[in-house]
Amino acid sequence: MELRRDVFQAIADPTRRAIITLVALHAMTPGALAEKFDSSRQTISRHIQILTECELLEQEQNGREIYYHLNPIKIKELADFVEPFRKLWDDRFNKLEAIMKQHKPKK
Repeated sequence: MELRRDVFQAIADPTRRAIITLVALHAMTPGALAEKFDSSRQTISRHIQILTECELLEQEQNGREIYYHLNPIKIKELADFVEPFRKLWDDRFNKLEAIMKQHKPKK
């Protein structure tokens, strides 16, 4: 049985979220990604590896270079899973806002 990393632990890290944001715009090499951070290339490669193991990133060989891009299917699965929770919290915050408006202190 193959163990996979937890996708939510992977995206909990701000550097990995930044990598996802960068490759969402266009595919990038590890070197190009590393240039965007104050971390070592080895550290960024480790972040890329974690995102790849979670299937959030896919790699594509182009000559001698490897380019990483988002896996749209996995991103959609993640978004579909989170959406009901977003709606739930939006509803709760809207109800809280309505209650706060009703009990607004008078000046």
